[in-house]
Parts: sequence; structure tokens; C-alpha cells
Amino acid sequence: QVQLVESGGGSVQAGGSLRLSCAASGYTRSTYSMGWFRQAPGKEREGVAQIDSDGSTSYVDSVKGRFTISKDNAKNTLYLQMNSLKPEDTAMYYCARARTFWFRPPVLPGTGPNAGNFDVWGQGTQVTVSS
Repeated sequence: QVQLVESGGGSVQAGGSLRLSCAASGYTRSTYSMGWFRQAPGKEREGVAQIDSDGSTSYVDSVKGRFTISKDNAKNTLYLQMNSLKPEDTAMYYCARARTFWFRPPVLPGTGPNAGNFDVWGQGTQVTVSS
């Protein structure tokens, strides 16, 4: 059974840092594109960052220069390093896996990944940034 489990969320003050992890199990193929998404109360889910099998990355404009997505194929783990956090980054953060291993979901410049291209989701980890 394919499973994604996020960890690393918490409460920090503005300007602080957190590193989210997403441990994948139930599959070993490393060619899937992976993404991080977030959803704040009362708002739609937003694509934050995507990493493809060749290591290419894409970010929504609001996190560029502050967040870094990476992966460790040997550990089957996805990461999101978040620096210079702002109160508007407060949300539940989810990792997700693309629908197929051979498909690289297109990302429009500045918009982040599209949730419709991902079909395996973790349960989420809460990030709260206070001012």
C-alpha cells in the first residue's frame, strides 16, 4: 500500500525556519514527480513546490527564495526547507505524488504544482507562524 507520512511541522515565530519531511512507502520507483501543497483555513489548497525525477524544481512565487524542495531517493523521503517564515505561511502542509511515474506535471511559471496532477496524499502537518 502506497503511503506518504509528513512530519516536521510546528509553531515558530516570523523569520524562523522549519524543515518538513515526507516519508514514502509502498513503492520504490524514484521517477515520480513529488509536490508540496498547503491549505489555510477558509482557503483553497495551494501548490507550493514541485520536484521532478531529474531534480528540476518549481515554486509558487510567494515562497521563491525562502523555501527549498529536495528529495533523498535512497531514503524515499521528500523535504521542504522553509526559511524566513511569515504569518501568511500558516497552513496545513501536504506532500503528494504524481499520478504516473513517467508523467512530469506541467507547472505554469510562478503558480506552483496543480493538485489535479497528484493522486497520493499524506495526512498533512500543521505549520503555524506567529508575528
